[in-house]
Amino acid sequence: MSIRRALVGTGLAVMLLGCRQDMHDQPRLEPLEASTFFGDGMASRLPPAGTVARGQLREDAVFFTGMGPGGAPTAELPMRADRVVLRRGQERFDVFCSPCHGRAGDGAGMVARRGFKAPPSLHEQRLRDQPVGYYFDVMTRGFGVMPSYAAAATPEDRWAIAAYIRALQLSQRAILAELPAADQQALRAVPLAEPGAPGFAPGGVATPAVEAAPAPPPGPGSAPEPAVPGAVPPVPAETVPPAPAPALAATPPAPIPSH
Repeated sequence: MSIRRALVGTGLAVMLLGCRQDMHDQPRLEPLEASTFFGDGMASRLPPAGTVARGQLREDAVFFTGMGPGGAPTAELPMRADRVVLRRGQERFDVFCSPCHGRAGDGAGMVARRGFKAPPSLHEQRLRDQPVGYYFDVMTRGFGVMPSYAAAATPEDRWAIAAYIRALQLSQRAILAELPAADQQALRAVPLAEPGAPGFAPGGVATPAVEAAPAPPPGPGSAPEPAVPGAVPPVPAETVPPAPAPALAATPPAPIPSH
């Protein structure tokens, strides 16, 4: 028993001798610690001029800032806006933008409907006239009560969202002559309302006609209205079916290769 106690005591003594203060305060400089080695008295050193962190080489200033050579927002997308990019932009728009801006971009998102300040509609002429780089810059740096989304959306995703915003704006004011021939033919096959009839819009754009509610049946003892000589009975306006919306959301979004 005495031998066992001696061994235990020896082991504890060795452990106590090994736990010196040097293990807690190692002979090295901590970040932001003062130092007498350097002339400015700072232990932390600035990186040499021109140092670029790994993965942060951003030579394409337009792609990463949205600004052209003159410092104004660029009017051209720095990437090809194909169907994959638009689907990705729609998916990211619905995640980050639609809570305030609404899925149609009209500013009637769920957050705005719950009392938060409603953003302007993306279909206002003022915003339609903005170059595409303006939207990238707003997403990058924020604007008004809108915070920056640079940490949430990559530059590729921000450009995809900007491209999808352009698609949303075009969907509300599309020009028939600029559509593909097959789409023009399909739209021309939709019957238009006659001028002056419900559903007619100037410029030849068909809008759904609203049929008038039928008159209530005459009550007991009421006399029918006398017929007017030469009057033409009203003809109900032809209802124009709304055009189907593009099924961009039917296909799952595909990842965009890094720039």
